Amino acid sequence: MDGEQSVATIVADVLARRRAAVEVCQSALRRIRAGDAAVGAFLELTEQRALEQAARIDAELAAGRPVGPLAGVPIAVKDNICTAFGHTTCASRMLADYVSPYNATVIERIEAAGGVVIGKTNLDEFAMGSSTENSARFPTRNPWDPTRVPGGSSGGSAAAVAAGFVPAALGSDTGGSVRLPAAFCGVVGLKATYGRVSRFGLVAYGSSLDQIGPLAATVPDVARVLSVIAGRDPRDSTSVAQPISDYEAELSDTHLRALAGRLRIGVPREYFGPGLDSETRAAIEAALDVYRRLGAETVPVSLPHSRWAIAAYYLIATAEASSNLARFDGVHYGRRTPQPRDLLDLYCASRSEGFGAEVKRRLMLGTFALSAGYYDAYYDKALRVRRLIRCDFDAAFERCDVLAGPTAPTPAFRLGEKLADPLQMYLADVYTTAVNLAGLPALSVPCGFSAAGLPIGLQLIGPPFGEAVLLQAARLYERETPWHQQRPRAAPTSGNSHAR
Repeated sequence: MDGEQSVATIVADVLARRRAAVEVCQSALRRIRAGDAAVGAFLELTEQRALEQAARIDAELAAGRPVGPLAGVPIAVKDNICTAFGHTTCASRMLADYVSPYNATVIERIEAAGGVVIGKTNLDEFAMGSSTENSARFPTRNPWDPTRVPGGSSGGSAAAVAAGFVPAALGSDTGGSVRLPAAFCGVVGLKATYGRVSRFGLVAYGSSLDQIGPLAATVPDVARVLSVIAGRDPRDSTSVAQPISDYEAELSDTHLRALAGRLRIGVPREYFGPGLDSETRAAIEAALDVYRRLGAETVPVSLPHSRWAIAAYYLIATAEASSNLARFDGVHYGRRTPQPRDLLDLYCASRSEGFGAEVKRRLMLGTFALSAGYYDAYYDKALRVRRLIRCDFDAAFERCDVLAGPTAPTPAFRLGEKLADPLQMYLADVYTTAVNLAGLPALSVPCGFSAAGLPIGLQLIGPPFGEAVLLQAARLYERETPWHQQRPRAAPTSGNSHAR
């Protein structure tokens, strides 16, 4: 069915005039209306704008003018990425009616390449969560099992791809928020090197950690989207002027054959200790066996400070969130309480009514960590640990090209299972947060299924600006295995979509 076509196939069909971009867009909208009531991937469909964009692409082709490498491809966008059309709510009551006056840089680049933004996807409020249960609207369900979470915070984007609603989506990754839902939903998700993709127009959570990243069904699809959105942006002072490759072209058979026999894969011993689910361990070890059969060498490495990554991450991320979200006070931005008693009540009531429980928890933790008398004991110490974590990775990459391990310690857990225990929820990110602290690129690629039929993700981590070798290593594995070809059963078609 057309919902399972790759990005490359859709582009080839549109360019050859075998299908109109409008037809592709209409087909995606039909799939979403039929199936999203059971999934809850979308907060809003930008239907009219999408059809107009698709019609423009058809008109350009009819006039013989060139269109870009995403011509006619429907793309879903996480709702913390600003669009000048539709709403940008961050799945929060605080921004329930907010319409951005501008597009994020990644949106401009997607549309310039011929992509069609079809709607905004659900997330944990302000990207704070690991399950997409913290949305102020509704939880998103895993297309493989509606009783399970899709991961977070980019759960809506991952679920939209896994369910076949769209071939590609954008998410954001602060501590694993692209890779974790990719693993739970059985798709590919990439977090690029910090600075590789512009953050202009991304509503900030942790400014030194956040990166926008693509999700898709296959590595080549992710590579194509990355080539479009990556690159220096003068509006983002943290973006880096590093050369951008044609990442998809570098996945050719010639490139992969040259890589297979010389690839060195580091295996961090700390990623295979207590707490790792036995089925996940078996799937990761089987994936490493595939690499060995292809001629790659596996090298034991150590990341000794990774044991403190979760603690350091939740101090740094919440401290930055405390600063970034201070602007949402009912005066500068965000929901304003209707009848405040005085100025103090205006601030307190607006924030109390606008933010959900998880956001409040993280803001209080971050404010405490930055407070007088505690800054040195907590925040400053976390920054020191962050430096040690980066040094561990630097030492490991002196011996290998990429690192490999699990994306998550378990397959997707049940809805509601960890909501009452935030610490257990935070441990879902135990293998992903160190990557953000070190600013490295990493991706999750499907590598098997549990006995319950739930996807398992293999995480590959690359050196700074090593996206090319990272994608090549992932594709080398992907083309030897069937996991990326598996699709969940069709979602029930009764009911209406959650999207407004």
